Amino acid sequence: MTKLTWRDDPEYLALVSDLLAKEPVQRLANYTQHHHSNRLDHSISVSYNSYLVAKKLGLNTRATARGGLLHDLFYYDWRTTKFNLGSHAFIHPRVALRNAEKLTDLSPMEKDIILKHMWGATLAMPKYRESAIVSLVDDYEAVYEFCGPARKRMEALMDKVTPNA
Repeated sequence: MTKLTWRDDPEYLALVSDLLAKEPVQRLANYTQHHHSNRLDHSISVSYNSYLVAKKLGLNTRATARGGLLHDLFYYDWRTTKFNLGSHAFIHPRVALRNAEKLTDLSPMEKDIILKHMWGATLAMPKYRESAIVSLVDDYEAVYEFCGPARKRMEALMDKVTPNA
């Protein structure tokens, strides 16, 4: 059985295709996220994997998928842009929420997902389980993306030393 990807999942696409078609979302592809990924790919990964968790748990898949997709809707390099009002971890959820509100109508849950996805750094606790899911998946994806090249080298090495069965 082949693992279903976000591009092949009609239920997921029905929830987010309108957002994916918008230029401000597509523009995220122009920004590096965790050294080895771009912000669009990161946002889609967070959105889709959060959606899968929410679906498994019988939670609000629409808000999870859409909030996850929009959680990093900002257009600056967080490694070089500095703010007087606080850290990137504190500022960018607010910037992303403002940008998302210009793009589409948001439910209270979607707003909470975007605003609270950095709750560990901002101490603004999620109101919904869906918000906590997106936050945890975001952390997982950040580590996964950052470690991507090392993981691929390790997998290639293991392929060389593992005898064929």
